[in-house]
This record gives sequence, structure tokens and C-alpha cells, in this order.
Amino acid sequence: MRKGILLVNLGTPDSPAVADVRKYLAEFLMDERVIDIHPFLRLLLVRGIIVPFRGPRSAKLYGQIWNSQTGSPLKYYSRLQQQLLQAELGEDYVVELGMRYQTPSIEAALNKLLAAGVDSIHVIPLFPQYASATTGSVMAEVMRLLSRWVVIPQLTLAGAFYGHPMFIQAFAANISRYDLSDFDHILFSFHGLPVRQLQSSYHNGHHCGQEGCCDRLTPQNQHCYTAQCHETARLIAQEISLKATDYTVCFQSRLGKQKWIRPYTSSVIRDLAASGKKRVLVVCPAFVADCLETIQEIAAECREEFIQAGGSDLLLVESLNDSPLFIRMLREISEVPKGHLWA
Repeated sequence: MRKGILLVNLGTPDSPAVADVRKYLAEFLMDERVIDIHPFLRLLLVRGIIVPFRGPRSAKLYGQIWNSQTGSPLKYYSRLQQQLLQAELGEDYVVELGMRYQTPSIEAALNKLLAAGVDSIHVIPLFPQYASATTGSVMAEVMRLLSRWVVIPQLTLAGAFYGHPMFIQAFAANISRYDLSDFDHILFSFHGLPVRQLQSSYHNGHHCGQEGCCDRLTPQNQHCYTAQCHETARLIAQEISLKATDYTVCFQSRLGKQKWIRPYTSSVIRDLAASGKKRVLVVCPAFVADCLETIQEIAAECREEFIQAGGSDLLLVESLNDSPLFIRMLREISEVPKGHLWA
């Protein structure tokens, strides 16, 4: 019998057409783990405001990163990771790809594993740091779908890999393609989350919600998304011999007016320009494949904002994409029989 591996990433519209982008946004933002407010208020917010008004703008942005041959960068690189991992693992494994939102769906991927006759399923959410809105949502959806099966195979769920040595080395290798002496500062920009979500995930009260409370990973905050982001940045910085003053950890992709994790990437790049920094290199270790948030938000929008504020250039370090080190890490995680937290 063969073992099943399910890789899961966030998802992407099927095309940059406004209708497809609206469909994607609706499914994504209606997830109660993404916008965790009363269902009726979420419905009004998403269906009545965000999707109608944000859809056309988002469609334009997706159109700017869409490849006429390969389509969505996120789907292309995720599919490539699936294929490379299958080649690494060999015939004893069946590797499928599912997207939490849109296609290929998690349900379709699970059905393929069922049809292949696997005797176990190991789920690997492709999110280095744990968040309820990403890894948590994937795990909840997998369990919801499998609960309908008459026979449920052995199921294991991989944990966060924010500190896995090969994950750190893979990003360090990508950074090493650049001459760091050419840059005045390094930014580690992670996807942001509302502070409220961090506070609600800590029933023991350890997460105080104040800036700086999770700048370092401790036994008390080891499951905190912010602390895991800081630990990832610290380990990569250590791998490439950066001093603490050489880099800043910040958070991008805010939505709405509520308080999100700080400092905000947009604020940091303006401050750097104002302080006389001319060249900045940005690393996005919350993403294992280049996507809208890296290619468009950082490499295009943030670069333009930095130059307008007085900087000379801002460059993006490529994500892991088809990195051999990252594929080797996925192979190692695939062969771990139980979920494991790499700290």
C-alpha cells in the first residue's frame, strides 16, 4: 500500500477576470477563521462591501502578475512543488495538491488519494508559521471532509516548520544570491493578522497584545504566530550572519481599520527612506511560493512607495518556489509519522 501526501496552499482565482476574483474573495473571506466576526456581519461585510468594491481592483492586480502560459504564480509553483516532491518520494507515495480556496480543491485532492488506494494520509499545510486563518483552517476543512467518509484512513497533520533547519537554509540560500553589502537594510516581511486573533487564541492570557510581547519565542508563546515569525527571521539572520541592527521584522497585507500586528511594512519602508536608507532587500518567509503578496505587494507597490519616499531601490528575494532544499525538507516532513513542530 502507498502513503498519501496532501500538500495544501491558500489558493488563487482561476483567472484574473473580475468574476473569478470575486468568487475567490468570497470563498476566502467568508471563512470564519479568516474574518472571525458574527456570521451575519461577516456576510454583510464580505458580500456587501469587500467583494463588490475590492473585486475589480484585485482583478487588475492579478492581471499584472498572471502569466499567459502558466497562469497564477502561486498555483504554478505549488504544482511544481507537488511534482518535485513526488519525484523525491518515489512510487511508495502519492502526492496531491489541494488549495484551501478554489481549485484544485482539498476535496478533489482527497478523492484522488482515495481513488489511488492509499492506506494513510499525511497533510502538510504549506504555511511555515501557524495561524488559525491558514493552517488551522486547512486542518479544520480536512477533518470536515474526511468525517463524511465511511472508512477514514490513518490521518496525520504536519505542524509548523518555521524553524526547520532546511527551511531556514533554503531562504538563506536565496538571500545569498544578493550581495548584502549593496543594501542598507534587510526587511523580513510577514503576512499580517489582526491582533484580536492572537489574543483570542491564548486562553491562558499569555498573549498580552502589546507591541514587543512576542519579539522572542518562549515556552509561553511558542504557538503564537508573531513569535514564530520573529523566530524565523532570527534564525535566517543568524544563518547569514546579520546583526540585530541589520534587519527589521514587519507585517504586510492589512485589511480594514482594526489593529493588526505591528510594525506595518508600509510604515517601516517610509521610515527607512526618511532615515536616509537608499537600498533595501525584502525577504517574505511566510510564503513558500511567490504570489500576489510578494510579486505585486512587495516587489511593485512597496518598491514604488519606498522610492517615492526618497529611497533608491527595494528588491524582493525570490520565494522558495522550486528550491531543492525546500523539496528535501518536504520529503523529510512527509516521512515523519506524526505532526512535528520544528522549533
